[in-house]
Amino acid sequence: MSIRLAVFDIAGTTVTDKNFVAIAFKNAFAAHGMEITEEETIPLMGYHKPLAIQMMLEKLEIDPDTELIEEIHADFESEMIDFYEYAPEVMPMPGAEEAFLALKEKGIRIALNTGFSREIADAIVNRFEWKEKGLVDDYIGSNEVEKGRPYVYMISELMKRAGVSDAREVIKIGDTAVDIEEGKNAGCKYVIGVTTGAFAQAELEEQNPTHILHHLSELPAILQ
Repeated sequence: MSIRLAVFDIAGTTVTDKNFVAIAFKNAFAAHGMEITEEETIPLMGYHKPLAIQMMLEKLEIDPDTELIEEIHADFESEMIDFYEYAPEVMPMPGAEEAFLALKEKGIRIALNTGFSREIADAIVNRFEWKEKGLVDDYIGSNEVEKGRPYVYMISELMKRAGVSDAREVIKIGDTAVDIEEGKNAGCKYVIGVTTGAFAQAELEEQNPTHILHHLSELPAILQ
């Protein structure tokens, strides 16, 4: 059975961000008088960001009421949109665009999913003109579905839009534990971890992905 759809994560997988997601997350909490470290944010990377905020508040033993979550998320989202629209260090991950093209030449549709909102995803995709260049066919933010990772709703929606009914025709690529969990929950044929983002190889290995890559240029060979 051939692969018809590849679902890539964004930050840390197809986009470099110099750890700014963790920094923005930390800054959003600091704006509300709560000090956290960048290291504490790493396990939360990849999750739907309001859920990640809730999880951090629970860790801090602070009541995660809806209003507080929304306020912290608004601060985080504002900083991230500004960063992805204007920061000069934001660029495609080395090998990402080449991997997109190589897979498209095999007839595979390219989709992106993310723990970010659709608004942040728009800022990234529009900046790189990935839709206009024909490199990305579709993308989705975690606020567009009932639940984000590790639930399968984002992958299921992308499959529906692509006309793909069998998850064995789908591969998932991401840099976090929850990316791998999402792909496995969806039943994707290949669930591929990459060491270019939040998690090191040993941490990815604990999630039992089908493959671990150190560079996206290695991806096309898997599909030979």
